[in-house]
Amino acid sequence: MADIKIAVINASTVLTDDQVKAAVPDLQTQVHRDFAPAWGVDADLTFVPKKSKPAPGMWWLVILDNSDQAGALGYHDLTKDGLPLGKVFAGSDIQYGYQWTVTASHELLEMLGDPDINLTAFVQPNATTGLLYAYEVCDACEADQFGYKIGSTLVSDFVYPAWFESFRKKGSTQFDYGKQIHKPFQLIKGGYIGIFDVKSGSGWHQITAEGESFRYDMRPRLGSRRERRRTPREHWIVSEVK
Repeated sequence: MADIKIAVINASTVLTDDQVKAAVPDLQTQVHRDFAPAWGVDADLTFVPKKSKPAPGMWWLVILDNSDQAGALGYHDLTKDGLPLGKVFAGSDIQYGYQWTVTASHELLEMLGDPDINLTAFVQPNATTGLLYAYEVCDACEADQFGYKIGSTLVSDFVYPAWFESFRKKGSTQFDYGKQIHKPFQLIKGGYIGIFDVKSGSGWHQITAEGESFRYDMRPRLGSRRERRRTPREHWIVSEVK
């Protein structure tokens, strides 16, 4: 049994309990079989249906319609116990034609990889410049087309620790689970990553794969990991779910 316990909570109106429940065993397989060996972090998942409450002390992965609904229901930045909380905006995914299970996998793995949303990789090309890369394990390869099937569930590809290691040579090791990335900090089609330019001090912003324009749906949604990374910790709010 893993030390980390995560409640997968269905609070959406666009997905039934049966739909969400069916995906949980496949998400569990991804965590145990694929992610834990690469990252050394494991977790046990428990499905929580609509109008039910998770047990105390669990991290939350909440399936919601959109960021507006999340706020209205009282799902904010941390669980009631002040623990990590991930959000899946399934209604927004459906609106844009994306697979909600890929987003669920994405948010789950990123919560495990950086639960406090405070880790970065520092790259310093010379003495007067430096970039901080957000420690987000799925952003670089997040597009549905690079996902893979576990059972009947499409899940997200994810990067390995080597992706954040600038000394690695192209093709020298495995950089992501799907073997679609070939060097550190590479972004493939549909991918992006948050960076902080230390010299400019201009705050966090996103870069996209080479040659790709920034899409509207790439904007950080209220309550998302990207939005929380930009928010001072003193402004984080504990959830107030009834």
